[in-house]
Amino acid sequence: MKIFNTLTRRKEEFVPLEPGKVKMYVCGPTVYNFIHIGNARPMLVFDTVRRYFEYKGYQVNYVSNFTDVDDKIIKKAIEEGVDSEVISSRYIEECKKDMGGMNVKPATTHPQATLEIDGMLKMIQILIEKGHAYAAQDGTVYFRTSSFQDYGKLSHKNLDELQSGFREIKVTGEEGKEAPSDFVLWKPKKEGEPYWDSPWCQGRPGWHIECSVMAKKYLGEQIDIHAGGEDLIFPHHENEIAQSEAANGKPFATYWMHNAFLNIDTNGHVQKMSKSLGNFFTVREISERYDLQVLRFFMLSAHYRSPLNFSAELMEASKNGLERILTAADRLRDARKAALEREKGNVDAALAAKSAKTVRTAEEQNHIGTAKELSAKYEAAMEDDFNTADAIAAVFELVKLCNSTVSGDSSLTYIDFMKELLERLCDVLGIVTERKEDILDDEIEVMIQARQQARKAKNFALADEIRGKLLDMGIVLEDTREGVKWKKA
Repeated sequence: MKIFNTLTRRKEEFVPLEPGKVKMYVCGPTVYNFIHIGNARPMLVFDTVRRYFEYKGYQVNYVSNFTDVDDKIIKKAIEEGVDSEVISSRYIEECKKDMGGMNVKPATTHPQATLEIDGMLKMIQILIEKGHAYAAQDGTVYFRTSSFQDYGKLSHKNLDELQSGFREIKVTGEEGKEAPSDFVLWKPKKEGEPYWDSPWCQGRPGWHIECSVMAKKYLGEQIDIHAGGEDLIFPHHENEIAQSEAANGKPFATYWMHNAFLNIDTNGHVQKMSKSLGNFFTVREISERYDLQVLRFFMLSAHYRSPLNFSAELMEASKNGLERILTAADRLRDARKAALEREKGNVDAALAAKSAKTVRTAEEQNHIGTAKELSAKYEAAMEDDFNTADAIAAVFELVKLCNSTVSGDSSLTYIDFMKELLERLCDVLGIVTERKEDILDDEIEVMIQARQQARKAKNFALADEIRGKLLDMGIVLEDTREGVKWKKA
């Protein structure tokens, strides 16, 4: 399995620190509002990476934090006249709802920054004692970047260049810095802000120290994979490396993975999606127009390191692509029911048992061989830096094979093999092949029953009229051997 490592800028063979185990940290959202679909991309990408490791038999310790103390959270709290904790708690719950809707598995641990302050104070003290940090007169504690020889190794920036670049940025209240590139570990409280006691002042932690401490507590001093959006490479992840390696005296993460931006296409003008630009859609807004499985399918339709343009046209294409997979899964379930009914009607019990357990024809054996080749193609794509676009292409080939070779006359063993393979490969991608059963409005239920009665009475004109009305309401009916099935248009 090869992973593109941002640290070395090349694909490298994945070798875990501990055989059979993966320690993975993914930077989570700052919880001051509903998450937008740009926030969702790393959630979906790295959830899929985790799922593939688990599919291959690894035990994955997956940690993803919530940043629940931040200027934006404080601003929102002041606007609403409530404590910061009210805001962060509200949006952590809303974020979890959206993650559930996107079928993102809960992390092994979802730490919250405000619950890990003690660990932050300890790490800051260690950094001061080792000469990597210092306290200014106002109680602000800074990391001394010049003390860390490898500073800039992730972003591939030279410290001298960084220093000259930072000198052009004048920040009020940072007069106590020794050098322009030194960054905050602890800062004094302001009026009305949440704060904690520390040896330096009453205040709160800087953003970067939070992730270093939470990764160390829940994964250890050394981890296999650290991941997040490419906008975090510098300064956030660069500063995490400096803090963690300076404090612990060990390499922090072996592999650094970063997904590319999600862009939005507005009237032919493509730009990065962000809250600051005001050009974003929240996951909640998308859920009002699409099943969130469509959003997940859309996100995985491109390689995670490629920029992805969001548009209504691409979402519709993703909806249609997902529908092809779900329809194939429906057909496999229907074929299985038909095969079971056929076996029940077989008077020879011994023959029935044998038929249920064995593949009946050499042709089916050949198709199973083809399906296994497609499974290997899927795995090869995923093992080449998690190329979900090519993995989905392999799934579509499997769908085509299922549609052309499986019917109610196929052997139960063959149907089950194809059904289980399709479900297993989709599950790695987080795609649920079983449709959600919507509760129909009473009116629609009555109309479907009325159509059934009309058909029994051979009043086909009325039956067609009711079908047409249902179609106008967005309900598509399909008459099958197993009865009437329906889906939303």
